[in-house]
Amino acid sequence: QVQLVESGGGKVQAGGSLRLSCVASGSAFIIRAFAWYRAPPGKQRELVAFISSGGYTNYTDSVKGRFTISSDNSKRTVYLQMNSLKPEDMAVYFCNARATVSWRTGDSWGQGAQVTVSS
Repeated sequence: QVQLVESGGGKVQAGGSLRLSCVASGSAFIIRAFAWYRAPPGKQRELVAFISSGGYTNYTDSVKGRFTISSDNSKRTVYLQMNSLKPEDMAVYFCNARATVSWRTGDSWGQGAQVTVSS
């Protein structure tokens, strides 16, 4: 089992920036990939950004050029730098990790971090 703890959410005005962090902990696991998802008010959870253990990244179109996902494998931490925030970015953001534990690969989720963007 992998535990994920997020931090860095908050309130910001449109055009501002926030940085989310997510630390993975547990015993004897290998991170295969990290991702950030978000759930806007009244909407389903959607994938925002993805990073593989090898550093490959991908973003949903609406955040390309504004958000940057990165990871520090030595710290088992993933970050999401969010710049030029828009009101439509307001959501609960969830960290996701795909990890192998005892030869089994599965997904773990963080508790969620609220990001509020005011116009």
